[in-house]
Amino acid sequence: MYTLVLIVDALLMIEIFRSKGSCMNKAQLVERMAKSAKTSKAVCKDALEAFIASVGTALKTGKPVVLTGFGTFSVMKRKARTGVNPATGKKMQIPAKKVPKFKPGKALKGLVG
Repeated sequence: MYTLVLIVDALLMIEIFRSKGSCMNKAQLVERMAKSAKTSKAVCKDALEAFIASVGTALKTGKPVVLTGFGTFSVMKRKARTGVNPATGKKMQIPAKKVPKFKPGKALKGLVG
């Protein structure tokens, strides 16, 4: 549970940085998590990597990850469509594919906006 609190705290910091026009990289995020949790950077880095891997594994199997108040990670199916090659101007077929999606929760929206 403690690890989840670290992750949610870290992800909230990312959203706050994005809203201010700058972006936080992974190293900066790990540093902030370590300060906030008063623990080592190595522990925070391992926790963040475990979280990312767990979300990726769940999405790969088609299961959404719901963090109440924070948001939902899910997989969205994009249909095949016709696009234009910007270099040549020729029409091309873009195949259907699955992409990850994040929908922020009410608490996160309240913090940012």
